[in-house]
Amino acid sequence: MLFRQLFDAASSTYTYLLADSASGEALLIDPVFEQSTRDLSLLHELGLTLKLVVDTHAHADHVTAAWLLKQKTGCQIASAAVINAEHVDLPLQHGQRFGVKGVELEARATPGHTDGCMSYVLSDESMVFTGDALLIRGCGRSDFQQGNPHTLYHSVVEQLFSLPDSCAVYPAHDYNGRTASSIDEERRCNARLGGNANEADFVGYMQALKLPHPKRIAEAVPANLRSGCPQDGQLPPEPDWSSDLRMTYAGIPEVGPQWLMEHRDAVTLLDVREPAEWQNEPLPAQLETVLQIPIGSLAERVAEVPQGKPVVALCRSGKRSSLATGVLRSAGFEQVASLHGGVLPLAQH
Repeated sequence: MLFRQLFDAASSTYTYLLADSASGEALLIDPVFEQSTRDLSLLHELGLTLKLVVDTHAHADHVTAAWLLKQKTGCQIASAAVINAEHVDLPLQHGQRFGVKGVELEARATPGHTDGCMSYVLSDESMVFTGDALLIRGCGRSDFQQGNPHTLYHSVVEQLFSLPDSCAVYPAHDYNGRTASSIDEERRCNARLGGNANEADFVGYMQALKLPHPKRIAEAVPANLRSGCPQDGQLPPEPDWSSDLRMTYAGIPEVGPQWLMEHRDAVTLLDVREPAEWQNEPLPAQLETVLQIPIGSLAERVAEVPQGKPVVALCRSGKRSSLATGVLRSAGFEQVASLHGGVLPLAQH
């Protein structure tokens, strides 16, 4: 199984990618709306097909990307049936097994943070994705969205602490840079539930917490009851100057050589190779009138780049040109891209 843990710094949310290397089928747990481009780029670069998006609960601190990813990929959406969220294809019940080819999960109802919280256990019980029910050395709060500390205590003790000691715990959030734990660690060391703590200890702790509500709760909860669909039902706007524009997992905007050959007159082509390369490896005749500025000089000569058209930067392999897009964006250029693969694949066109 292929596994990746992704992070959204704004909400301290972890998104989890699980995929079967043989079939290429993938699922995402707790994707964040603003990180959909990142997630799609990673799927593309790994050669995976997104089949399923799963939320652990109706989040109060960020908007899920479930609906958006469904529009982009045709994947299905799963979440707890009790949430009754819109656009859900697979309403999950306690004990239900689900997943994609080669990756099977068991849904375990773990309410208490919210009434719709679910944790997802890998079929071999080597991993559990706990949402906000169980965090690393902590747990989710229980003072809103039908939260209840008594319920949360029993959820964690009965549904999570009953898993094998070695089962790895992957929460929906961590605010201190911690990435994973284990059932054994949390059973022994969790600051709220671990060691010799009983239900009265835990409930007293949780009732004494005085926390401000999440900053985005008024926006996030209603949106998440729509599986992240905006109120107007419209996809967010995207750059439209190139039908071939794609963002890499590294955050680099790129276009392909075929698109460039077909739209040469619509862009400013910026060659950031060194002068010797211009002479020894000339560009194809179709790409005449190229602006030539070596990458090492671009920052100080960026004023020479025309503002009227989108800019496509190129180099031998696409590495220096990817740096050029950052220089250009820092200088205020919005419509920029690196030529994917650089000069090397142009000979094929």
